[in-house]
Amino acid sequence: MDSKKLTKRILIALIAGAIVGVALTFAPESFFGPLDKYILDPIGQIFINLIMMLVVPLVFVSIALGTAGLGDPKKLGKIGISAVAFFLTTTAIAISLGLGLGYLVKPGSTGVFDTSDADYTPDETPPIMDTLINIIPENPMEALASGEMLQIIAFAIFIGVALAFLSNKTKGIYQLFEQANEILNWLITVIMRFAPYGAFALIASAIGDAGLDAIGSMLSYMLTVIAGLLLHAFIVYSLAVWLIGRGNPIKFFRVFFPAMVVGFSTSSSNAALPVAMKTAQEKLGVKKAVSSFVQPLGATINMDGTAIMQAVATVFISQVYDIPLGLTDLLIVVLIATLASIGTAGVPGVGLVMLAMVLGQIGLPVEGIALIIGIDRLLDMLRTSLNIAGDAACAYIISERGDWNDDKTENA
Repeated sequence: MDSKKLTKRILIALIAGAIVGVALTFAPESFFGPLDKYILDPIGQIFINLIMMLVVPLVFVSIALGTAGLGDPKKLGKIGISAVAFFLTTTAIAISLGLGLGYLVKPGSTGVFDTSDADYTPDETPPIMDTLINIIPENPMEALASGEMLQIIAFAIFIGVALAFLSNKTKGIYQLFEQANEILNWLITVIMRFAPYGAFALIASAIGDAGLDAIGSMLSYMLTVIAGLLLHAFIVYSLAVWLIGRGNPIKFFRVFFPAMVVGFSTSSSNAALPVAMKTAQEKLGVKKAVSSFVQPLGATINMDGTAIMQAVATVFISQVYDIPLGLTDLLIVVLIATLASIGTAGVPGVGLVMLAMVLGQIGLPVEGIALIIGIDRLLDMLRTSLNIAGDAACAYIISERGDWNDDKTENA
């Protein structure tokens, strides 16, 4: 099945799932509960698990191959510095955009919200320095088994550097990695045939679970976040692809759209990673050496969509509780949220963890997060699509510019 037909089928499935989800909000809990528990949720989770099954081996194999293909560790360093600089810059822009929209639309001032029962206990987040230290795994096998993505990336880079330096001595291992990469890519193609069914179940479950009442009461907040996501995609990323990467933004989004749909369906950058990498390499022409390093790294630390949500949510909560924020507070939001995008990498529920951290720093009640939890899953689907688009845009720009490659040779 070609990508156009697959994309069409997934879009039809999403629309049908959304319609069914809305219909289910009118159904009694005695009907929706069993339907969601025994049909929708299992189908959606099976699809996510099928993709997640490939994430760790694909990241490990592709980064090792990409690093070995680069040969010179200096090239890897240049790619890494460029990628991190791009991610931090776009994250800061995303937060500023979200704050601006929050004050323009004022979503927290357009309705009456009951905060008396609001309660939220954030998960503990490790200090940034601990996260940086823990990038080097004590036990690589444990990191692979638990899916610690930063540690897997670090270990794969070491293996790739060793393969590059040992060259002919490890030719058999290198060929084994290449064959493993072919197997994984074939499995991705097969699994994607089931994407429409997974997309249908996931969107129907998400809308049915949220309910129309929660969606309606938070409509202004939702629309503000969605507007921020769209503006960031079609202005910030488009300008970056056009001006820095010297590419066609329309073609970029048209070609990468199938991967964004998978990101929307799964609500997970890691789950969408296999499809995102395959699309970037085969459809956008991103060099494998660049894609194999930048996109897994971006799936871990690039959170532009989450940053927009945090900014809008911060302004929303300040307006609901009638606690004004000063210029210093807003600058703290930009700084903390940008740095936290790296510091909280790999933490479950990372978006809400980061938001709790930001709110605590500027004196807003963390309990206010309870107001947005009900519809956060739906927004998470959208911001995941934006996040993986940002990862691909960064990989495309670095690949096209070739500043990292002194001899300008192809290192695919």
